[in-house]
Amino acid sequence: MQPENPEVGANDTGIALPKPEEMPSCLPKTMRAVAYDRYGCADVLRLTETRTPLPKPGELILRVVAAGVNPIDYRLRRGDARYILPGGFPRIPGYDVAGTVLFAPSTCGVMPGDRVMAFLGDKYGGGYASYARCSANGVSKIPDSLSFEQAAAIPLAASTALQSLRDHGKIRSGTQVLINGASGGVGAFAVQIAKAYGAEVTAVSSAANESFVRSIGADHFIDYKQSTFTDSNQIWDLVFDVAGKSSYSKSRNVLSRGGRYVSTEPSVSGAIMSIATKLLSKKGTIMLARPCREDLRELVELIEAGKMSVTIDRLFPLQQAADAHRRIETGVDRGKIVIQVGQEPAP
Repeated sequence: MQPENPEVGANDTGIALPKPEEMPSCLPKTMRAVAYDRYGCADVLRLTETRTPLPKPGELILRVVAAGVNPIDYRLRRGDARYILPGGFPRIPGYDVAGTVLFAPSTCGVMPGDRVMAFLGDKYGGGYASYARCSANGVSKIPDSLSFEQAAAIPLAASTALQSLRDHGKIRSGTQVLINGASGGVGAFAVQIAKAYGAEVTAVSSAANESFVRSIGADHFIDYKQSTFTDSNQIWDLVFDVAGKSSYSKSRNVLSRGGRYVSTEPSVSGAIMSIATKLLSKKGTIMLARPCREDLRELVELIEAGKMSVTIDRLFPLQQAADAHRRIETGVDRGKIVIQVGQEPAP
């Protein structure tokens, strides 16, 4: 069933849009996008033509070259959050994009033509499309040395790692950190960010990924198929459970006094755990990343300083977005999956 060309993310609430003379004349009325109009397996994703989004006051329009693929994309597609985030069909997945600025308010710090990456703040996403809108707080310029595909892999995953370690984990120089799921998209960034902050890092992954996680900075390694870190005699100040395979109750015994357990897996039990441990010396937190321009800039600075690199598992063209979802659902050993949406603009 084809959609009736809805204007995904368009402003129909009565809020004033930019004046016609302020919008670029090259902004087309329609665009290519991958969307779905019902929950289901990856087969519900389809390439379609839909109306180009218009910015709300203070927002930008980006011409998308590449979009990152994250677990949240397929979880929303299959309906895992249908009671928390209902409606919004047809939906365009994707929260990570990289491309060039097409339209920007004069006060947002970037200009048309700038190369940028963005963490989209729309609750439904919008990244798997030729154009996307985003807030000024969710965008950062990127250096010429960083490809659009590499940049698209960064925003949500690396922001999740940074905010988990710095804001929730209170990481600092000398912190003993364990990262469970260290070779995946978020985990690989977490290893590098933790090292940049001066932490000592223990990486948990499969034996096949030991050389990889050590190459990006891990000091110690645990093969989860051979031993369970929660049974270890070692103590850590921070357990970052990227994989979501452990729990606060299981990890509590390996946390130091004042230690913290941070997970990225939202759940009712996780929310209860966050509240219940607030006054305890060993705290547990379920985190959700938020767009933050300063964080994106910090991540770019780490890239430019050579303290963080991007590992791409595989690239998919836009028309194969369903295959990209199938791959991430089966598990990605190393790095990020990225969708190539459009052509890089000519210089």
